Amino acid sequence: MEVTAKTGSAASRGPCAGIPAEQMDFIRQVLERVGDKWSVLVIAVLEAGPLRYTELQHQVPGISQRMLTLTLRQLVQDGLVTRTAYAEVPPRVEYALTPLSRSLNDILKSLLTWAAEHHDEIREHRAAAATAAARS
Repeated sequence: MEVTAKTGSAASRGPCAGIPAEQMDFIRQVLERVGDKWSVLVIAVLEAGPLRYTELQHQVPGISQRMLTLTLRQLVQDGLVTRTAYAEVPPRVEYALTPLSRSLNDILKSLLTWAAEHHDEIREHRAAAATAAARS
C-alpha cells in the first residue's frame, strides 16, 4: 500500500491529478519561484532585451538591491535568466531571458495584466474586509 501512495498522483482530481505525488514538492518549489512577485517583474522587464543590473533596478519599482541580487541569482540558478559578464574596463554584466523563461513570459504577462485590471476591485474588497474585521 505504501508503494501505491508514493507512486500515485498528487490528487484525485483537478490540475494536480496527473502529477505523480513524488514530483509535487519540486513543482511547488518551481511555482514558488516563478510566482514570486519579484521574479514575475524581473522576467517581464527583461522581455524587451538584456539589461544591466542598475537598469534592471530602475525598471522594477520598489525592489531593493538585496532582493534584486537574490532574485537574479535564483533565476540564473533555475535557467530562467542568463548572466553574461564582459571582460571590459569597467566590467559590464548583462542579464537576459532564456528560451525557458520566454516560454513562461506570456503567462506572466497575462497575470500582470489581470492584476492591473482588477487592482481597484481587490482594494475595495480588502477595505471592506478590514472594516468588517474592525466591527467584530
